[in-house]
Amino acid sequence: MSEPARVLLADDHVLVRRGVRMILELQPDLTVVAEANDGVEAVEALRREQVDLAVLDVAMPRMTGLQAAREISRWPEPPRILMLSMHDNEQYFFESLRVGASGYVLKSAADRDLVAACRAALRGESFLYPGAESALVKDYLERLRRGERLPRAVLTAREDQVVKLIAEGYSSREIGRELVISVRTVERHRENILQKLGMRDRTELTRYAIRVGLIEP
Repeated sequence: MSEPARVLLADDHVLVRRGVRMILELQPDLTVVAEANDGVEAVEALRREQVDLAVLDVAMPRMTGLQAAREISRWPEPPRILMLSMHDNEQYFFESLRVGASGYVLKSAADRDLVAACRAALRGESFLYPGAESALVKDYLERLRRGERLPRAVLTAREDQVVKLIAEGYSSREIGRELVISVRTVERHRENILQKLGMRDRTELTRYAIRVGLIEP
């Protein structure tokens, strides 16, 4: 009998992590070997632990699951990635696939869908959750299967990080300290972001961050 697949679980809500862990560890072919509170911890844990599958919450503090997935998927031999979210949102689903995840599971249906999604991801297949079966989603998956180039995000990965921290209320100095860049560089990123998005202030950036899953409403 083969060894169970090794899973990392990242979610900033302890009760959610506990519930998801219970669901996974009832299965003989899955075992949770690491947990993380946010995307930064998840990336650090994946550098230490040998993991077959990373299950990441879409919206977490410091670094979201989407940001972590983007970074992890660039590694030479990344684990499979599955996104977990409370939001039934096609935009989050598209972004999950674009950053390298195999699928997207709703927390409200985790007891029904999560195990099947994990097994699909480990087989190298995409998991399409019930409800995300529109023609738009199917077309996107077909383009992905054919290896077509997918549309680029509006912002760079670094700009996403800056937007998230601005929306969470960090000052320019605090953002610089968190990302290890100068205050001047932070301000330059802010100007570029506002120009790209056609926005004027923090309030509009916060609405944008909520809409694209960088922070939770």
